Amino acid sequence: MTADPAVGAARRGGGPLASPATGPRSDYAQLSRTVKEAGLLRRRPVYYSLKIGLNLVLLAAGWAAFAVLGRSWWQMLVAVFLAVMFTQTGFIGHDAGHRQICGSKRAAGLIGRIHGNLLIGLSYGWWVAKHNRHHAHPNQIGRDPDIGGQAIAFTPGQIQARRRVGAWLGRYQAWLFFPMLLLEGFHLHIASMRALRSHSGTARWAEASLLTVHIGGYLTAVFVVLSPLQAVVFLVVQQGLFGVYLGSSFAPNHKGMPVVGQDEKVDFLRRQALTSRNIRGSVLTDLALGGLNYQIEHHLFPSMPRPNLRHAQAPVRAFCAQRGIPYSQTSLLASYAQVLRHLHTTGRTAGPEPAADTAAADQDAAPDPGRAEDSLPPAPQAGAYWSQ
Repeated sequence: MTADPAVGAARRGGGPLASPATGPRSDYAQLSRTVKEAGLLRRRPVYYSLKIGLNLVLLAAGWAAFAVLGRSWWQMLVAVFLAVMFTQTGFIGHDAGHRQICGSKRAAGLIGRIHGNLLIGLSYGWWVAKHNRHHAHPNQIGRDPDIGGQAIAFTPGQIQARRRVGAWLGRYQAWLFFPMLLLEGFHLHIASMRALRSHSGTARWAEASLLTVHIGGYLTAVFVVLSPLQAVVFLVVQQGLFGVYLGSSFAPNHKGMPVVGQDEKVDFLRRQALTSRNIRGSVLTDLALGGLNYQIEHHLFPSMPRPNLRHAQAPVRAFCAQRGIPYSQTSLLASYAQVLRHLHTTGRTAGPEPAADTAAADQDAAPDPGRAEDSLPPAPQAGAYWSQ
C-alpha cells in the first residue's frame, strides 16, 4: 500500500479529512462549480469524431495488412499492431460508457457496443455495470469488484481464504502479475460470454449478436488465412499482448493505493482522490494510457471528456492542496514499482492463521527519486484515513 505523507500531516495537524458528501457548501460542490465554470465538462464532438474515425481507419488497416500478408510469419507483427489497436478501441468504449462522447444514453450505448462487442469482442453492458460499481466504491472491500481478490489479492485475508494453488499464487503474485496479464484478454472474452448468458432482454440479444459476429469473424479469418500453427501463435500473441497492454494501463490507477473498509464512510471527494493515482507524462502518455493517467480527475468527474482531463489537473490539484487532501502522482515506472511492492507485501503478510481483511502496509516503500514531493510512501491499514 502507498499513500501520500500529507495524509498523516493532516491528521496530526487537525486538517480536514471528512466533510459532507453532498450539498451546496460541500467541498466537492465547490470544486464542481470551479470545473464547470471553466468549461471543462463540455463535450468535445470534433475531437471524438476525429478520434473514432482515425481509430477505425487504423484498425481496418491492420486487418487489411493481415489479408495481404497471407500465410506468413510476418503476421506476428500484425498481431502486435492489432493488440495495440484493440486496446485503443477499448479506451473509446470506456469513454462511451462514461458518456464522455455524447450525452445520449442510446447513442453512447451504440458507440460502446460497436467498439466493445463488435470490434474487440467484449460485452459493453457487462463492463459498464461492473465499472460503475468500481467508480461508486473505488478500493472499498466488498463493494469494488476490481479488488474482489479472485485473481490478484489485495489483502492478506483474501489469500488466506484460498486453497492450495490459489494461496500459492497469492503469495507469489508480485512475480506473477505481468505474466498473468497475458491471460487477461482471454479472461475478458470468457467473462463477457458468461455475463450475456445470465442476462435477459433486448440489449442482451443485441450484444450477443455483435459478440458472435466478432468471435466468428475473428476466428474464421485467422484460421482460414494462416496455417494452423500460425493461427494459434497469432491468437496467443495478439490476445496476450492485448491483455498486457490493457491491464498495464489500468494497473497504476488504484492498485497499491489505500483500501477502504467495507463499512467505512468517506465523503465522495476524498474517497475518489485518496484511492486514485495519477501518472506523470506527456501527450504521448495521454495517448498510450487513454487518458487514464488522469485518474483522480477522471474519478471526480467521470463524464469529463478525455482531452479536458489534462486541463482539469491544475484546478483539482490546487483545490486538494488548499484542503489538505493528498494528491498522488508519480511516473509510470514508479507506479508499477509501487503496485508490485504492495502485491509482494500482501503475499508476504498472509500467514497460516486467518487475518482480518485489511490492507497490507509496506514499511519499506521508497519514494520516487524523480519527484520526491509526488511520491507515495507506505499506507496504513484500511480505514486509518477515514476513522479520524
